[in-house]
Amino acid sequence: MEQHVNVMAPAFRADPYSHYVEMRRHSPVCQVEPGGIWAVSRYADVVSILRSPERFSSAGFKAAWQPPWVGHNPLANSILAMDAPEHGRLRGLLTRAFGASAIAAIEPRARALCERLAGRLEGEVDFIAALAGPLPAFVISELLGLDHALEAHYKRWIDDLVSVTPEPQSPEHEARVRATIAELDRSMIDVIEVRRRASSDDLVSELGRAEAGGQPLSEREMIDLLVTVLGGGIETTTALLGNMLLFLAERPDELARLRCSPQLVPRFIEEMLRYDGPSQSIPRLTTSDVELSGVTIPRGSLVLALIGSAVRDEQHYPDPDRFDPERGQPSLTFGHGVHFCLGAALARMEAKIALEALLPRIHGLELACARRDIEYNRTLTVRGPVALPLRFTLA
Repeated sequence: MEQHVNVMAPAFRADPYSHYVEMRRHSPVCQVEPGGIWAVSRYADVVSILRSPERFSSAGFKAAWQPPWVGHNPLANSILAMDAPEHGRLRGLLTRAFGASAIAAIEPRARALCERLAGRLEGEVDFIAALAGPLPAFVISELLGLDHALEAHYKRWIDDLVSVTPEPQSPEHEARVRATIAELDRSMIDVIEVRRRASSDDLVSELGRAEAGGQPLSEREMIDLLVTVLGGGIETTTALLGNMLLFLAERPDELARLRCSPQLVPRFIEEMLRYDGPSQSIPRLTTSDVELSGVTIPRGSLVLALIGSAVRDEQHYPDPDRFDPERGQPSLTFGHGVHFCLGAALARMEAKIALEALLPRIHGLELACARRDIEYNRTLTVRGPVALPLRFTLA
């Protein structure tokens, strides 16, 4: 097997799972491109990484997303990249925003939007542009209390922030990323200033009033937290919705089963999160020399815990490449331990209302291009189609 496989290459992005099989069998801990990052592919090793912040620091996000050419990347300085005690100090400020009552308050408005968007799907449509992008953007605007006019920018902002690699892909890529960060900072500063003049019942206002460790949040901390919510709430959910519809377009038997038995939607979503979930890897930084599967990873190394491989590990999941909604085994898509994703329940809610809006309307669903022509995003962490041309036949 080629040791230095490129996890950002289009062929790898299109089908990482066949590569993961080879990695688990022959090189469960190996270096990959870009940049000679260490990739860990077996379930037991991945869980060990996520359970051991003293050996595998969350500063891996900063190492991955803030190489010298970038400057300050809000995502790389957020709670994602923090260990205790800083992580707990700031995470508590976001907990209520993602609680059951907050999600319940948003759900009717999100469901109404989803019904409107689903009602427009007929003939050949790019599902990402038509529903998978707009729904999470609307939900995050509601959660944060942001002007819905900003939603047109969300996906571009986040796509640029997470497209960072150790070296820029081109001079144009470097310029675009740096310009996007500056634009995003200015937009969040404007929002914060508006709330300072007239607070409201939303997360931005709450953060403006909050104290962490007895101190009010700095403007920089507020911006980084807001961008974290934007990134986590949009990119992952958009990818999940896209992966689900692509799967159903290629599996008419599953589509027919869900149409006949819509009560099975929650189980379908859980297995989808495992089978082809949006989260493919979680970056960590080693704090000392560490041995995994007989390989020593040096101190200060950037490590990718390959979630997408771990949840297909035949040593943990029987017949892992078979889609089985009755499996009942949890995945690692939303992380593990103290860094378990705050937005997990929100993402599940959005996936559920999307399917409940779509299923009664769809009689047939087909991919409107060749499978090989689907372009996937190029990030280290989340995987989903950039565009998804589908052909809808109405019921």
